[in-house]
Amino acid sequence: MARHKLPIGSIGWIDLTVSDATELKDFYSRVVGWQSGDVSMGDYADYNMNSPHSGVPVAGICHARGINKKLPPYWLIYIVVENLTESISLCKKLGGKIISGPKNMAGYGNYAVIQDPAGAYAAIFEAIN
Repeated sequence: MARHKLPIGSIGWIDLTVSDATELKDFYSRVVGWQSGDVSMGDYADYNMNSPHSGVPVAGICHARGINKKLPPYWLIYIVVENLTESISLCKKLGGKIISGPKNMAGYGNYAVIQDPAGAYAAIFEAIN
């Protein structure tokens, strides 16, 4: 997730949660050229996938453990919202579901994974100012 101020409504991040993130990060490293960097999750590591040209993180690949245990194995976009609490309330009111969260993404902000009325998944994210 970028540390600079992201516009409301923009896609601020994308990640994938799977049972074996180590194997999959190697797959994407070879197929698209991303370089991986460990992200400590305590007793294991998830991965930032970094641009081979700039070294800037562009995506994440995570193990389906801990706070990510219930996430589906899809590429998940994080959409920036102004007020997470209000967006969660509106999600429920308009027929969506809260799948996970709200949770804190240390140093970045808070997020929740939602399912929209059509069944698609996304995360909504409120950055720390």
